Amino acid sequence: MKTTKWVSTAVALTLMGSVAVGCGKNEETTPTTTPAGGATGTTAPASNKPQEIKINFSAEPPVMDSSKATANAAFTFISAFNEGLYRTDKDGKATPGLAKDFPKISADGLTYTIDIRDNANWSDGTPVKAQDFAYSFKRTLDPATKGQYSFVVAWIKGGEAVTKAKTPEEVKKAQDALGVKVLGDKQLEITLEKPVAFFTSMLAFGTFLPQREDFVSKAGDKYGAEADKVIGAGPFILSKWDHGQTLELVKNEKYWDAANVKLTKATVNIVKDTNTGLNLYETDAADLTEINRDQLTLYKGKPDNLPKPELTNSYLMYQVKKQPALANKKIRQALGMAIDRQAYVDTVLANGSVASTGLVPGGTSDGAGGEFRKTAGETQPKFDAAKAKTLLAEGLKELGLTALPKMKVNADDTETAKKSLEFILAQWKQNLGYVAEANPVPHALRIELSSKKDFDIVLSLWGADYNDPMTFLDMWVTGGEFDEGDYSNPEYDKLVKSAQTETDTTKRAKALVEAEKILMDDQGVAPLYFRTRAYLKKATISGLILPSFGQEWELKWATVK
Repeated sequence: MKTTKWVSTAVALTLMGSVAVGCGKNEETTPTTTPAGGATGTTAPASNKPQEIKINFSAEPPVMDSSKATANAAFTFISAFNEGLYRTDKDGKATPGLAKDFPKISADGLTYTIDIRDNANWSDGTPVKAQDFAYSFKRTLDPATKGQYSFVVAWIKGGEAVTKAKTPEEVKKAQDALGVKVLGDKQLEITLEKPVAFFTSMLAFGTFLPQREDFVSKAGDKYGAEADKVIGAGPFILSKWDHGQTLELVKNEKYWDAANVKLTKATVNIVKDTNTGLNLYETDAADLTEINRDQLTLYKGKPDNLPKPELTNSYLMYQVKKQPALANKKIRQALGMAIDRQAYVDTVLANGSVASTGLVPGGTSDGAGGEFRKTAGETQPKFDAAKAKTLLAEGLKELGLTALPKMKVNADDTETAKKSLEFILAQWKQNLGYVAEANPVPHALRIELSSKKDFDIVLSLWGADYNDPMTFLDMWVTGGEFDEGDYSNPEYDKLVKSAQTETDTTKRAKALVEAEKILMDDQGVAPLYFRTRAYLKKATISGLILPSFGQEWELKWATVK
């Protein structure tokens, strides 16, 4: 998913006087996962301290509509105030959420029958019904919704037909034929187009969360845009959303597992500047904050230093139709090869992030029992300034140009992103003699411009939605929802699509490795690094999880000691 890193500056020291607040396993305390069936009624922690935390968060969440959300920040909050049939635990594995238990799966791996908890309720006390899931899936698939993640819901039988329907009548007909059956208020049946080995885990992902048709209809275009325009069935309620400033989560007493949710309040302050964030942390106005490379040096070896390795990559994406010069393979190769990725992570980041050696981050499964990076090896061209300059000259000659047109490079307008732009543009100037223009913009605008394909080059990040290389590789299939640069290679498409239907895991892994090799040779995108982030967390906070994928943090099991 699009990682939402960083946002607004108008926070400054005004936060000092506020009640500020407040996926991989990185927390030292093991949270208790409630057994399927309901709350265990465990006693509250032996602490008289208020169960309230304060979090510094670097990004204003875009719209919190699970049908439309694509950004990590949005999914982080959606997962706090809502819940799917399953929820991801501290080990990154699915555990029953609104579902009573794990699904009953047919022998052919296509049909999932799932019972919903009797005590699963929306935050207003209305019972969660199977219909709420059916409605959510159909709404996400409806072309009118314009949900970029509709392709994962289209794994359900008949889903693609809904996304391709041209008229309201065709949409309704395709939705009625969708492989989702409401067998009763508390029982749902889902039939897939083809087996998906990790589908149970996907049911914990934000796009598969339930939605209330009456609430969505009443909110209209404002659904997901304000605190009073969202509703969920999760451990918290979004009680406040002061855009660009503060969000507030309070405990949902109607949540099925409320007895095991100890936090009563989490205040999240949007803090883009890490120096401001550290100041808040050191004055006890924040319990969790992300820090930069210089600050990390100060806290090295200290107990509140908490690294967060992620299944997240950073890369440059090229819009080949807006800028025809970028459609030239040698031009793209030159731009990627001219960046010293090791120097980048050492000088700009210095937080444990690793220079990329391909598209798929280290730690990602290959889907066949191994780790993808070990299976694939190094597929990305190495930094080579001299060769990059030669490739640029050859590419320009092929295009009949004497120089590259001046292009803008979009990125978030945050401290780290601006420094990244500065480094990348300096590398191009030094190694290629090419001068590009930095264009830092607010995160939400960067996402919007990318979605509209209104950019030349963009510095982007992608975090895994599930632990499989497909979450990174299916993005670049011709015409895909996230192929925002309009990259296209028929052989690449063939390999990825074959892997989508291959049941032999070894053959599937091989196809995905070959696909990555093609993408990296083409430099359809230019990866830069695999991200690790550095956090500081107060010792009084226990059970807070920093997942390696899916969301920024998980608060359900957090407590204040």
